[in-house]
Amino acid sequence: MNREIRRQFLTGECALFAERDLTVYDTIFDDGESPLKESRNIELHGCMFKWKYPLWYAQDVTAENCTWFDTARAGVWYSKNVSVKDTPIAAPKNFRRCTRLALENVSFPNAAETLWSCEDVTLKNITAQGDYFAMNSTGMEVDGLTLYGNYSFDGVKNVTIRNSRLLSKDAFWNSENVTVYDSFISGEYLGWNAKNLTLVNCTIESLQGMCYIENLKLVNCKLINTTLAFEYSTVEADITGSVDSVINPSAGSITADSIGELILERDKVDVDKVRIVCREKPEQPVKCAC
Repeated sequence: MNREIRRQFLTGECALFAERDLTVYDTIFDDGESPLKESRNIELHGCMFKWKYPLWYAQDVTAENCTWFDTARAGVWYSKNVSVKDTPIAAPKNFRRCTRLALENVSFPNAAETLWSCEDVTLKNITAQGDYFAMNSTGMEVDGLTLYGNYSFDGVKNVTIRNSRLLSKDAFWNSENVTVYDSFISGEYLGWNAKNLTLVNCTIESLQGMCYIENLKLVNCKLINTTLAFEYSTVEADITGSVDSVINPSAGSITADSIGELILERDKVDVDKVRIVCREKPEQPVKCAC
């Protein structure tokens, strides 16, 4: 049975350093770095973190109804098997190089450089605002993410996202094996340099989106105000509605109701490797530099 701490105000560096088998209720950690560094089997309920580095090198931690203030920077690093629920986290640079991480009903009003290089991550009902969210993380299951921030999911691998809204320029750059279902994505230069990016039942708004991608798949997606799409990408796209413009896909098939402008330049791509189908305008004009 865990030892309990209730309603304490703890200060000083490493206030509960390397504690084991502990349940902490309604306690404030203030004015001291790394209060729970190297801890194991810790439960936190209604606690408040007001100083830097609260959970580094920790294992088997659950935190519910807690609060990370904006001064609790770099809160959880190098930790394993961490669960956080029903918690606002106001500080940036949280969750770095963590393994087996589960977050539910968590808000990040300053999510800059958050969730970097983490493995085996589950996110459910998350709201985040900040650039470079989830860079270089692997093995992520995301459901119900609302994100306001550019350069998100750069370099991620093996990620599934569902029922989310991403307002994010340069999302999914350099990523590999990412699948997005039933989501809204708005932002310039979506997905450049990615491998195996699949979008299913998504609505997308992007300038020069989905370029330089190896094995891009779109299934029943809407492309609204999306221009100069698919440049140098290998693509299999089934698009609902029209596309404003498409430029120089390197190979594959694109099916849409219509394409406002289709640019294929023989000096840049092998146009014989590209199949274009326009449901409403089979005679679609092509601007082709031969």
